[in-house]
Amino acid sequence: MRLASLSFVGGAVWLQQQASLPAWRELAQAIAVLAGIALLLRCCPSRMGLHRVVRHLLLLCCAVVAGFFWAAMQAQMALALALQRQDEGRDLHVSGLIDSLPYRTEQGVRFNFRIERVLSGTVNSVPQHISLGWYHGLYGVSSLVPDLKAGQRWEFTVRLQRPHGNANPYGYDYEVWLLEQGLRATGYVRKPETARLLDAFVPCGVCLVEALRGVLRSRIEQALAGQRYGAVMVALVVGDQHGIRQPDWLIYTRSGISHLISISGLHVTMIAGLFAMLAGQLWRRSFFTAAQLPLLLPAQKVAALAGAVAACAYVLLAGFGVPAQRTLYMLLVVALALWNGRIAALSHVLACALLLVVALDPWAVLWPGFWLSFGAVAVLVYAGGGRAATRDALPVSTTGLVEHVPGGRKVPTLTQRWRVILHEASHAQYAVTLGLVPLTMLLFAQFSLLSPLANAVAIPLVSLIITPLALLGSVVPEPACTWLLQLAHGLFALLACILEWLVGFPLAVWRAPMPPFTLFVWALIGTLWLLAPRGWSLRWLGLASWIPLLIVQPTAPVAGAMRVIAFDVGQGMAVLVETANHRLLYDAGPAYGADANAGSRTILPYLQGRGITALDRLIVSHSDTDHAGGALALLTALPETALWSSLAAGHSVRRAARHTQACSAGQQWDWDGVHFEMLHPLVAAGVPWGIRANTVSCVLRISSPAGSLLLAGDIEAGQERALVQRYGKQLRSSVLLVPHHGSNTSSTAEFLQAVQPRHALFQLGYRNRYHHPHPAVWSRYAAQDIARWRTDETGAIELNFDATLQITAYRQHHARYWYGQ
Repeated sequence: MRLASLSFVGGAVWLQQQASLPAWRELAQAIAVLAGIALLLRCCPSRMGLHRVVRHLLLLCCAVVAGFFWAAMQAQMALALALQRQDEGRDLHVSGLIDSLPYRTEQGVRFNFRIERVLSGTVNSVPQHISLGWYHGLYGVSSLVPDLKAGQRWEFTVRLQRPHGNANPYGYDYEVWLLEQGLRATGYVRKPETARLLDAFVPCGVCLVEALRGVLRSRIEQALAGQRYGAVMVALVVGDQHGIRQPDWLIYTRSGISHLISISGLHVTMIAGLFAMLAGQLWRRSFFTAAQLPLLLPAQKVAALAGAVAACAYVLLAGFGVPAQRTLYMLLVVALALWNGRIAALSHVLACALLLVVALDPWAVLWPGFWLSFGAVAVLVYAGGGRAATRDALPVSTTGLVEHVPGGRKVPTLTQRWRVILHEASHAQYAVTLGLVPLTMLLFAQFSLLSPLANAVAIPLVSLIITPLALLGSVVPEPACTWLLQLAHGLFALLACILEWLVGFPLAVWRAPMPPFTLFVWALIGTLWLLAPRGWSLRWLGLASWIPLLIVQPTAPVAGAMRVIAFDVGQGMAVLVETANHRLLYDAGPAYGADANAGSRTILPYLQGRGITALDRLIVSHSDTDHAGGALALLTALPETALWSSLAAGHSVRRAARHTQACSAGQQWDWDGVHFEMLHPLVAAGVPWGIRANTVSCVLRISSPAGSLLLAGDIEAGQERALVQRYGKQLRSSVLLVPHHGSNTSSTAEFLQAVQPRHALFQLGYRNRYHHPHPAVWSRYAAQDIARWRTDETGAIELNFDATLQITAYRQHHARYWYGQ
């Protein structure tokens, strides 16, 4: 069972790495073959003379193939109904249900919408389940978004587009998340003055659950209005994490307790255990009546049923996340075993939960939470041995003194039992902390050195005190509701203060590049040796397997070469240039919201995945937010970075930098055999009043033996003419970062003739509102036989200037079947 479950999961993982899906005909053939092999192995294994080992290998192979084709079939069905490309950008009049918990942003509110009818609009097909935004003041209409609630039926005019997300190395894959959620189009509400509420609430299973989550969230927000950690209380009760600020997430991640800031497996187990204990005690006492209920049904079965029901209800409130799913399925398997009078081994329970999670959600294997969740339990099973059984075998002393029982054996005191419990809790924390180091490095390229200490305090406080208080406070009437929630918030605020102090230490987090898979396997083998049962010799040598994992250095170009990556940041610019010993970032991408920007969402995760802990220079070409939006996040995370820019002296980014320099034509420097030269602006000063920021964009030319790169910012036709007059043929470059994203105000024929690039990079947002690139500009590059690369189609673009120039597009190199679907 255990190996078969792992093989099935392996097949699902294999499918998720594919660039295309097998056709339905191939799926049908695979199902027929698997059915035939299963029938053969079941009906006539002895007559076929199959050796036991061969038979097991064949079964495991069948499980791998079954996992692969089961995941493929699920993917085919999920992709079956998609918005056609010709229907993107059209206005549709639809009616349907809000079937998720809406969450507010700075711009408005986002929610999932289930379309019931298309009232007008010529379309080929419309997905039933979509994600919508309703924004304040869209297209000049200054109207506030109404208080949307789950279960409401609305009539909207919407504009949709196919699922699309930024595609970058080490980045978050928004497209596969939409696929997993069954959301086959995204869009926004148009003409809000025509929107109509048809029904205040439509009773359905999903709507009831989401409406209840909304009620509980509203109660918490009202009781904790203006409190910093009110969003954390919401996350603990209903699993909605959208309100948690990015700086707070950074503290939780660095301290290693981010797994607690949600409805985690620990919380589900705690709630299930509490309800099981309460139901069992009441049933044993027949609810303080003379009914003698245990004679009708054993109390253990009632407790198991109550715990399972409580766990199901709580996981539904959680939004059905993977950690909560894993715990729920394990509890259901245990409850079923108890109900049927069977004793289930914990490893079998874990295997059943693993199989259920992947069978119901084949995309779960793509998320770090899946591997960390199951990995933590697997480590406890492996390293725990018989410790739990030993503790449970100890009789309970009711007096607190050492008592004698027949046979001369002593009953341990309550103090002694607490010592055993604390010893086992310490061992469990030790095992999980060490056991997950290789996996954490593989997934995040870092692990928290504070995690054991932080979790030793946070786990009992959050799981046993704060979460029950928050849950109870969200359901009891006033004024007890506010009192309990304020108490829970105060305790968490105290914990947050301790964590904020701890993460200030320089060695709070260990960082290294994400290791290759072979290095991870080597470290994992050493970790298993380290956590082996007592009696294994030289277990401490397992630590030696971590050495290459923890001290590996980031890769870098050789002297005279350079590596460049143009990030896919949407409508904005961000280009990282690396030489043998230096790194320069040209522009920092756009800001998406108060705490969301390209710096924190795209650039920092890439640097972390590569193991890069410092930037030598950040050049912000000008003040437009699509170029400077991520700069503050970068300067906060990497404070020693030198800032070069054309920003005014009072600009917030310039004030945040410790080392600043104004861009000025004529500045030159050499790094590792690569030459850098600033070509524009002429005067090192901020933007004069009334002058467009684009006109003073920092223009940088970088040359190496293998080729050259011209980074032109948002300069326009006037600045292009000035550059041609000033530098002429010196502008020639192998690659051009297209000025102003391909706007019709730039990329003049004269400028292109002077630069003569072989390749042009367009950094664009998918279906951006400026309609960049302009068709005339796009054609102008084609007319001069310049290879055109655009990040909205290719994802991030990597250029290696070594012996020759090599260009790689992320969506081609990292092709997946859901891209563009």
